[in-house]
Amino acid sequence: MTSELTPITTRCGTIAVVGAPNAGKSTLVNALVGQKVAIVSPKVQTTRQRLVGIAIHESAQMLLVDTPGIFAPRRRLDRAMVKAAWDGATDAEVIVLVIDAKAGLKGDVPEIIATLANRREPKLLVLNKVDICVKERLLDLASRCNELAKFEEIFFISASTGDGVTELKAALAARLPLSPWHYPEDQLSDATTRLMATELTREQLYLQLHAELPYAATVETEKWEERRDGSVAIHQQIIIERDSQKAIVLGKGGSRIKEIGATSRANIADLLGRKVHLFLHIKVRADWGDDRSLYSAVGLDFVD
Repeated sequence: MTSELTPITTRCGTIAVVGAPNAGKSTLVNALVGQKVAIVSPKVQTTRQRLVGIAIHESAQMLLVDTPGIFAPRRRLDRAMVKAAWDGATDAEVIVLVIDAKAGLKGDVPEIIATLANRREPKLLVLNKVDICVKERLLDLASRCNELAKFEEIFFISASTGDGVTELKAALAARLPLSPWHYPEDQLSDATTRLMATELTREQLYLQLHAELPYAATVETEKWEERRDGSVAIHQQIIIERDSQKAIVLGKGGSRIKEIGATSRANIADLLGRKVHLFLHIKVRADWGDDRSLYSAVGLDFVD
């Protein structure tokens, strides 16, 4: 007696979200997921590691790979970030190229498109930030991009306001293959809570220190203690390159690090749904950009 196999009616697959720094990739991933899973700031190169956000649309589960911005690398960390971006696109069912519609074909964008032109995966073009650009230029920009690489569909969206995101989400879901879901329905990211907590503190460095420090700093969670009352005590190091940078992080009378800690603690508490005790320490490590352990902690390959 033979049993019939139950037909698969769900869809699941990987969608790589690539583009130049500050194109709005993380904002788009958060909008598609419907909740914050990737840190966001107005500064370029905010995303450092490959992160999967998990979005649901009807019967489809989308594994959105939010990649670091692609740019001309100068340091080891830069090279690791660019490698993570292209690795994130490997074997994806769909590649989504996000372009800042206001900036257009500037900087590294033409080279990124030229690289994508030779890839076999289906490619969708997303012109983002249409709410702040000159509308009359959009069709010309879309046409110029399509001349450089053949895109199967083009979307005009604003990830920050949500305009056009619903239509993009439906189109992405429809392109995924029939497959069982890879993650539980309520899981929003493949990142560990420890990594997410680290990222939320690093986000505050970007937002509060502006251009003074962020690219010369990183954050490492060194201790995570579960307490009997259900709260958690988290000890994190803000790692900087020089002693002279301590004053920037501390602020006058320690005001800046207190504000960074207070905001990050509140955000981590929201993430975990419980009380958080956050302790921040500053550590000078001139060669942190060459520390192999820090790369593995955030999911980057140590690139020679």
